[in-house]
Amino acid sequence: MAAVLISISWLTTTRPSLAQTPTSSTLSLAQQADEVSSLLEGKMDTSAQAMANSKAPSVRMTTCRIQVSGTPANQPSIFLYQEQALTHKLAQPYRQRFLEISPNPSSQSVRSLSFKPANPAPWAGFCNKPTAERIVNRNDLGSPICSVFLKRSGNRYIGNTPINGCPTNVRGAVRVTNRIELSKSGMNTWDRGFDANGKQVWGAQSESYQYRRIE
Repeated sequence: MAAVLISISWLTTTRPSLAQTPTSSTLSLAQQADEVSSLLEGKMDTSAQAMANSKAPSVRMTTCRIQVSGTPANQPSIFLYQEQALTHKLAQPYRQRFLEISPNPSSQSVRSLSFKPANPAPWAGFCNKPTAERIVNRNDLGSPICSVFLKRSGNRYIGNTPINGCPTNVRGAVRVTNRIELSKSGMNTWDRGFDANGKQVWGAQSESYQYRRIE
Protein backbone atom coordinates (compact mmCIF):
# COMPACT_ATOMS: atom_id res chain seq x y z
CA MET A 1 0.00 0.00 0.00
CA ALA A 2 1.07 3.52 -0.69
CA ALA A 3 0.69 6.02 -2.15
CA VAL A 4 3.54 7.90 -2.86
CA LEU A 5 6.01 13.20 2.40
CA ILE A 6 12.23 20.78 8.60
CA SER A 7 12.50 22.44 5.22
CA ILE A 8 16.13 22.46 4.08
CA SER A 9 15.81 26.13 3.31
CA TRP A 10 13.01 27.99 5.01
CA LEU A 11 10.70 29.53 2.46
CA THR A 12 10.33 33.25 2.97
CA THR A 13 6.83 33.34 1.57
CA THR A 14 3.78 33.00 3.79
CA ARG A 15 1.99 29.69 3.62
CA PRO A 16 -1.44 30.11 2.04
CA SER A 17 -4.44 28.53 3.70
CA LEU A 18 -6.47 26.07 1.68
CA ALA A 19 -9.53 27.60 3.29
CA GLN A 20 -8.82 30.68 1.20
CA THR A 21 -8.81 28.44 -1.91
CA PRO A 22 -6.16 30.32 -3.87
CA THR A 23 -5.75 29.15 -7.41
CA SER A 24 -2.58 27.50 -8.61
CA SER A 25 -1.86 30.61 -10.67
CA THR A 26 -1.58 32.69 -7.47
CA LEU A 27 0.92 30.31 -5.88
CA SER A 28 4.47 29.77 -7.00
CA LEU A 29 5.59 26.18 -7.46
CA ALA A 30 7.77 26.59 -4.36
CA GLN A 31 4.67 27.60 -2.37
CA GLN A 32 2.76 24.65 -3.76
CA ALA A 33 5.59 22.28 -2.74
CA ASP A 34 5.41 23.67 0.79
CA GLU A 35 1.63 23.27 0.81
CA VAL A 36 1.83 19.66 -0.39
CA SER A 37 4.36 18.92 2.35
CA SER A 38 2.09 20.47 4.98
CA LEU A 39 -0.87 18.39 3.78
CA LEU A 40 1.19 15.20 3.98
CA GLU A 41 2.52 15.90 7.48
CA GLY A 42 0.89 14.31 10.49
CA LYS A 43 -1.09 11.13 11.02
CA MET A 44 -3.83 9.63 8.86
CA ASP A 45 -5.49 6.24 8.93
CA THR A 46 -8.02 4.10 7.09
CA SER A 47 -9.93 3.01 10.21
CA ALA A 48 -13.24 4.54 9.06
CA GLN A 49 -12.99 2.72 5.73
CA ALA A 50 -12.10 -0.53 7.51
CA MET A 51 -15.16 -0.24 9.77
CA ALA A 52 -17.40 0.20 6.72
CA ASN A 53 -15.71 -2.54 4.68
CA SER A 54 -14.47 -5.69 6.38
CA LYS A 55 -12.10 -6.38 3.47
CA ALA A 56 -10.31 -3.05 3.83
CA PRO A 57 -7.27 -3.03 6.14
CA SER A 58 -6.91 -0.48 8.92
CA VAL A 59 -3.60 1.29 8.32
CA ARG A 60 -1.94 4.34 9.83
CA MET A 61 0.32 6.62 7.81
CA THR A 62 2.71 8.89 9.73
CA THR A 63 4.69 11.64 8.00
CA CYS A 64 7.04 14.34 9.28
CA ARG A 65 9.55 16.87 7.97
CA ILE A 66 13.21 16.07 8.31
CA GLN A 67 16.51 17.77 7.66
CA VAL A 68 18.95 16.18 5.22
CA SER A 69 22.59 17.05 5.82
CA GLY A 70 24.77 17.58 2.78
CA THR A 71 21.99 19.26 0.81
CA PRO A 72 22.79 22.64 -0.78
CA ALA A 73 21.19 25.50 1.14
CA ASN A 74 19.65 26.96 -2.02
CA GLN A 75 17.95 23.71 -3.04
CA PRO A 76 14.16 24.23 -2.95
CA SER A 77 13.39 20.66 -1.85
CA ILE A 78 11.53 19.70 1.31
CA PHE A 79 12.27 16.27 2.78
CA LEU A 80 9.85 14.05 4.65
CA TYR A 81 9.96 10.68 6.37
CA GLN A 82 6.87 8.50 5.97
CA GLU A 83 5.90 5.11 7.37
CA GLN A 84 2.82 2.92 7.18
CA ALA A 85 1.76 0.28 9.68
CA LEU A 86 -1.32 -1.74 10.52
CA THR A 87 -3.13 0.07 13.32
CA HIS A 88 -2.67 -2.90 15.66
CA LYS A 89 1.07 -3.10 14.86
CA LEU A 90 2.18 0.52 14.90
CA ALA A 91 5.67 -0.35 16.13
CA GLN A 92 6.20 -2.58 13.09
CA PRO A 93 5.80 -0.46 9.95
CA TYR A 94 5.61 -2.51 6.76
CA ARG A 95 6.52 0.39 4.48
CA GLN A 96 9.07 3.15 5.10
CA ARG A 97 10.10 5.87 2.70
CA PHE A 98 11.86 9.20 2.51
CA LEU A 99 10.17 11.74 0.25
CA GLU A 100 11.70 14.69 -1.57
CA ILE A 101 9.04 17.28 -2.39
CA SER A 102 10.16 19.86 -4.94
CA PRO A 103 8.89 22.26 -7.62
CA ASN A 104 8.96 20.73 -11.11
CA PRO A 105 8.89 23.60 -13.63
CA SER A 106 8.99 21.34 -16.69
CA SER A 107 5.60 19.84 -15.81
CA GLN A 108 4.32 22.85 -13.83
CA SER A 109 3.65 20.52 -10.91
CA VAL A 110 5.03 19.41 -7.56
CA ARG A 111 7.21 16.32 -7.67
CA SER A 112 7.18 13.78 -4.83
CA LEU A 113 10.19 11.50 -5.27
CA SER A 114 10.29 8.51 -2.92
CA PHE A 115 13.43 6.81 -1.64
CA LYS A 116 13.65 3.37 -0.04
CA PRO A 117 16.23 3.24 2.78
CA ALA A 118 18.66 0.33 2.47
CA ASN A 119 18.13 -0.55 6.13
CA PRO A 120 14.64 0.68 7.11
CA ALA A 121 14.33 -0.91 10.58
CA PRO A 122 16.32 1.73 12.53
CA TRP A 123 14.07 4.48 11.17
CA ALA A 124 10.84 3.05 12.63
CA GLY A 125 9.16 5.67 14.81
CA PHE A 126 11.47 8.40 13.51
CA CYS A 127 8.67 10.98 13.63
CA ASN A 128 8.47 10.52 17.41
CA LYS A 129 11.82 12.30 17.76
CA PRO A 130 11.93 16.05 18.44
CA THR A 131 12.09 18.13 15.29
CA ALA A 132 15.69 19.18 15.92
CA GLU A 133 16.77 15.52 16.05
CA ARG A 134 15.21 14.48 12.75
CA ILE A 135 18.45 14.75 10.81
CA VAL A 136 19.35 12.30 8.03
CA ASN A 137 22.54 12.03 6.01
CA ARG A 138 22.06 12.28 2.26
CA ASN A 139 23.51 8.78 1.80
CA ASP A 140 20.90 7.34 4.20
CA LEU A 141 18.00 8.24 1.90
CA GLY A 142 18.60 5.07 -0.11
CA SER A 143 17.65 4.43 -3.70
CA PRO A 144 15.11 6.60 -5.56
CA ILE A 145 12.02 4.50 -6.27
CA CYS A 146 9.25 6.44 -7.94
CA SER A 147 7.91 9.92 -8.63
CA VAL A 148 4.39 11.25 -8.33
CA PHE A 149 3.61 14.61 -9.96
CA LEU A 150 0.90 16.63 -8.21
CA LYS A 151 -1.09 19.53 -9.61
CA ARG A 152 -3.37 21.82 -7.67
CA SER A 153 -7.05 21.53 -8.53
CA GLY A 154 -9.40 23.71 -6.50
CA ASN A 155 -8.72 22.97 -2.83
CA ARG A 156 -6.83 19.73 -3.39
CA TYR A 157 -3.88 18.24 -5.25
CA ILE A 158 -4.19 15.48 -7.84
CA GLY A 159 -1.11 13.34 -8.40
CA ASN A 160 -0.11 10.54 -10.74
CA THR A 161 2.91 8.39 -11.42
CA PRO A 162 4.43 8.54 -14.94
CA ILE A 163 2.19 6.99 -17.60
CA ASN A 164 4.03 3.65 -17.55
CA GLY A 165 4.27 3.57 -13.77
CA CYS A 166 7.44 2.75 -11.86
CA PRO A 167 9.46 -0.48 -11.67
CA THR A 168 9.03 -2.67 -8.60
CA ASN A 169 9.56 -6.23 -7.40
CA VAL A 170 6.92 -6.42 -4.67
CA ARG A 171 4.58 -9.41 -4.34
CA GLY A 172 4.82 -10.51 -7.95
CA ALA A 173 4.49 -7.07 -9.47
CA VAL A 174 7.06 -5.61 -11.86
CA ARG A 175 5.32 -2.26 -12.29
CA VAL A 176 3.39 -0.02 -9.92
CA THR A 177 1.05 2.88 -10.65
CA ASN A 178 -0.58 5.31 -8.28
CA ARG A 179 -3.08 8.14 -8.30
CA ILE A 180 -3.40 10.47 -5.32
CA GLU A 181 -5.99 12.99 -4.19
CA LEU A 182 -4.58 15.08 -1.33
CA SER A 183 -6.57 17.62 0.72
CA LYS A 184 -6.93 19.02 4.23
CA SER A 185 -9.09 16.07 5.29
CA GLY A 186 -6.63 13.40 4.16
CA MET A 187 -5.63 11.44 1.10
CA ASN A 188 -7.17 8.93 -1.29
CA THR A 189 -4.74 6.65 -3.12
CA TRP A 190 -5.11 4.14 -5.92
CA ASP A 191 -1.91 2.11 -5.54
CA ARG A 192 -1.76 -0.86 -7.95
CA GLY A 193 0.86 -3.48 -8.80
CA PHE A 194 0.99 -5.24 -12.19
CA ASP A 195 2.85 -8.38 -13.28
CA ALA A 196 4.89 -8.83 -16.46
CA ASN A 197 1.70 -9.67 -18.40
CA GLY A 198 -0.01 -6.46 -17.34
CA LYS A 199 -2.35 -8.17 -14.87
CA GLN A 200 -3.09 -6.36 -11.62
CA VAL A 201 -1.84 -8.55 -8.78
CA TRP A 202 -2.44 -6.27 -5.81
CA GLY A 203 -3.72 -2.87 -4.82
CA ALA A 204 -6.86 -0.78 -5.06
CA GLN A 205 -9.77 -2.30 -6.95
CA SER A 206 -13.12 -0.52 -7.19
CA GLU A 207 -12.34 2.08 -4.52
CA SER A 208 -9.31 3.97 -3.27
CA TYR A 209 -7.50 3.54 0.01
CA GLN A 210 -9.07 6.32 2.08
CA TYR A 211 -6.72 7.89 4.62
CA ARG A 212 -8.31 10.45 6.93
CA ARG A 213 -6.46 12.82 9.22
CA ILE A 214 -6.59 11.85 12.88
CA GLU A 215 -4.42 14.60 14.42
